[in-house]
Amino acid sequence: MAGSGKIAVIANREGQDSQALLAEAAAGWRAAGARVAGVLAEDSEAEGTCSAGFLRDIASGRKFSIHLDMAPAGTTCHLDAAGLDDACRGLLSQIASADVVLFSKFGKMEAARQGLWAAFTAAAAAGKPLLTTVSSRHVDAWTAFAPAAAWLAPDGRSIEQWWRTAQLRG
Repeated sequence: MAGSGKIAVIANREGQDSQALLAEAAAGWRAAGARVAGVLAEDSEAEGTCSAGFLRDIASGRKFSIHLDMAPAGTTCHLDAAGLDDACRGLLSQIASADVVLFSKFGKMEAARQGLWAAFTAAAAAGKPLLTTVSSRHVDAWTAFAPAAAWLAPDGRSIEQWWRTAQLRG
C-alpha cells in the first residue's frame, strides 16, 4: 500500500526498549517545534501474552486502556480491541496537521486490519512521515502494507537520520 519512502520501522527485539526510543524521538521533535501525532505503549503491572496496559496519545497525553483483566474465552491475549479503537478514532483527526506520525507498533490487530489500521492507512495516504515498530511475527503483514519502508537500526542516530531525510521529501 504505502511506498512513499517516508515510512520507517524498527524491528522489535527481545531486551530492546523500542517505546523508549520512540518516546525520545517524539520528545526531541516536539521540542524542536514539530507537530507529532501518534501513540506510545505504556506497560501495565499485569502479566500475560499481551501485557501492554495503555496507549498514550503523544499530543494530548490522554491514556487509552488496551488491557483486559480477563482474556476472552478461547484466547490468552488480554488485548482490549475497544481501547485500540478509541485511540485510533482520536488519532484520525490529528494526522492531517501532523509533521510526523509515530505509532507504538504494527501488531496483530493491525495485521488483521483492525486496531490502529485506519490511522496507519490515513498517515500513509496523507504522505506523512511515519515511524513504528514491528515484531517478527507480523513482518509479512507489515511488508504487505509498506513494502518500501526503511528498516532502521534501534538507535537514536538512525531515527534522526531518517527524520531529516523524510523532511526533505516533504
